[in-house]
Amino acid sequence: MPPRKVKPKKVPVLSGSQAPDRPERAPRRGHAKKTVVILSRKRALYSTRRLVAAIRERGHRPLVLDTLRCCLLLAQDAPRMTYRGVEVRGVDVVVPRIGASITAYGLAVVNHFEMMGVPVLNPPTSIARSRDKLRALQYLSRSGLDIPRTVMAHDRSNVRRLVEEVNGLPVIIKLIKGTQGVGVMIAHTLSEVQTILDTFWDLGQEIVLQEFVAESEGRDVRALVVGDRVVGAMRRKAKSGEFRSNIHRGGEGQAIELTAPYAEAAVRAARVVGLEVAGVDMLEGHAGPRLMEINSSPGFEGLERATGMDIAGAIIDHALKYAEAKRAG
Repeated sequence: MPPRKVKPKKVPVLSGSQAPDRPERAPRRGHAKKTVVILSRKRALYSTRRLVAAIRERGHRPLVLDTLRCCLLLAQDAPRMTYRGVEVRGVDVVVPRIGASITAYGLAVVNHFEMMGVPVLNPPTSIARSRDKLRALQYLSRSGLDIPRTVMAHDRSNVRRLVEEVNGLPVIIKLIKGTQGVGVMIAHTLSEVQTILDTFWDLGQEIVLQEFVAESEGRDVRALVVGDRVVGAMRRKAKSGEFRSNIHRGGEGQAIELTAPYAEAAVRAARVVGLEVAGVDMLEGHAGPRLMEINSSPGFEGLERATGMDIAGAIIDHALKYAEAKRAG
């Protein structure tokens, strides 16, 4: 059953600590009220607000925890957590929204919840795989999914050969741990490639060179996978003069219905990396979908506005079912 349509512009802005903006709907008969933790640095972010609203609409209790304020306590066979000095207990499921800038501590917090026996929607190992662009591509390519030709190297002596390995110029250069289009560049000459590589290597940054897929220049497809299905998809188009199609870089999104090959590739990519919720970015190649990146904490403001679908509700519905299945198993 597809997610229902919503009007995202009417989402309430949270102002109190956990005070509801409207009366909570009672849980369905036979369903106890659950506590759903959203790990997020800022409760005012669109995705966080939408998830909180979706939890309340289902009659459950949202709890937004700033990841960096979680204190992890360890003792023999007794992992515990406090938040601003208060013991964290009675959590039914965690939905992590871990930003790239706090990946290391965020992974520790997510792992700690797992140690405490709390189901987490996206395990720490899978989040870590998705954050490393090369590692994610290694998993995807090994599984037989089509990806742009990619090279990682530290050899400065033969840049021409590296470029040839990704089918020549122009070439895309990416930071291994960049996000939202940050650290993604295009080079049209060998001297540009050499300069960019030398600069990043001298700064101690890890980078990859990637094939430029000409037929998909300035656009890509973002599919949001929840569980074993795509709950929404859009084609993103870069603004004039920009080759990156990210919404955060001024790109525009248009809702699309994915064909079976694209939907199947997106779901398979999420499964391969081990994510329950994932934003999967694909290029439209001549032969079909080419997997570009996979995001473990995808923003969905642009997708909800483009599609009118209740993406937040689909995520929370899956989180509750996932928690039930984990506890039953």
